[in-house]
Amino acid sequence: FLSSILFSFCAYRSKKDWSQNPHLFEKSIQMKINLLKISLGIILLSKYPCDNFRCKRGKTCKLDEDNKPGCVCQQPSECPPSVNEFDHVCGTDNKTYDTSCELFATKCNLEGTKKGHRLHLDYTGSCKVIPSCEDSELVQFPLRMRDWLKNVLLQLYEHDVVTPGFLTPKQHFRVKKIFESERRLHAGDHSVELLAQDFEKNYNMYIYPVHWQFAQLDQHPSDRFLSHSELAPLRVPLVPMEHCTSRFFQECDADKDKQVSFKEWTSCFGIKNGEKDVYKSLVEIKGIIQ
Repeated sequence: FLSSILFSFCAYRSKKDWSQNPHLFEKSIQMKINLLKISLGIILLSKYPCDNFRCKRGKTCKLDEDNKPGCVCQQPSECPPSVNEFDHVCGTDNKTYDTSCELFATKCNLEGTKKGHRLHLDYTGSCKVIPSCEDSELVQFPLRMRDWLKNVLLQLYEHDVVTPGFLTPKQHFRVKKIFESERRLHAGDHSVELLAQDFEKNYNMYIYPVHWQFAQLDQHPSDRFLSHSELAPLRVPLVPMEHCTSRFFQECDADKDKQVSFKEWTSCFGIKNGEKDVYKSLVEIKGIIQ
């Protein structure tokens, strides 16, 4: 197709023809140039059909016999090497992987096996000894977690005041009420006793942050359930710092169906499920962030 256009472009008119009608020749030249651009564009698109073809982590685009793109498991050896130790990740098999790319490529190549089904990204950084979480420590974990979620929202609010865009207008309005409350417990290294007292005293301040965090995670798909991969953005960076993280989320999955429902989530954080505004609050937040 391209060669025929180039041929017709060169032999379209003799020198005598275009010398008699230069405007016609100029117009024909421009037309041929435009056709050439279009044909080149078509060729480039057909030559690189994988450019805009997305595959999930662990897979890469490959053309089949009909030159159609499809996703196949990436080979771990094809992953770019780590730049530094911060690129290392630890899998649930307690093995350190050079990068998350290597881990997910390994998992993909193990599809259909028990080992592949069980392999997930556990936490960032090289594998290390994570102390076991005692029952007494597990009870304390949601106290710190609730306080942290509240402070994260308050920090976003402070940034949003200076540079709007961190929160939506409705989120800004809701968090402003917490921020301006004279009763709120300011960020700090508080004892679990004080955190428990504040939760009981200022219970309403903790409802929105807990709902908000669930809505932030419940994205793929948005179905009021958190899968292992949806929990990962919150869980993965916390595991090396909070050794009760994994057990906490395992305990949250009360019915052991491998996902955390909205009711299970709120229950884990001590938020009452029977409140009339629970569902309304979640719908409002999710409607805002999507």
